[in-house]
Amino acid sequence: MARPQARPTVRIDDGRVKATEWAFDPGAETGWHVHEHDYVVVPLVSGTLKIEMPDGTSSTAELTQGIPYARKVGVEHNVINDGPGEMRFLEVEITG
Repeated sequence: MARPQARPTVRIDDGRVKATEWAFDPGAETGWHVHEHDYVVVPLVSGTLKIEMPDGTSSTAELTQGIPYARKVGVEHNVINDGPGEMRFLEVEITG
């Protein structure tokens, strides 16, 4: 069964930084993607995300509102809202 899609809204894209707000209804996903830049995620609400990897494994990430984390370029994954409520975060990519 197809999952609903998360909704991206680009807030900043100035050639140095791209900031995208992601909003996920329960069960929504980003779809498979690879990050082309290092990035920081800042949760706008607390919640649970499921991270699927290309090898078929998955993990659960508990995000806390306002507590950021960082990842490096090249990560391929699919992100799914695994919780009962809306999930939102700001993804800040270092583009230049």
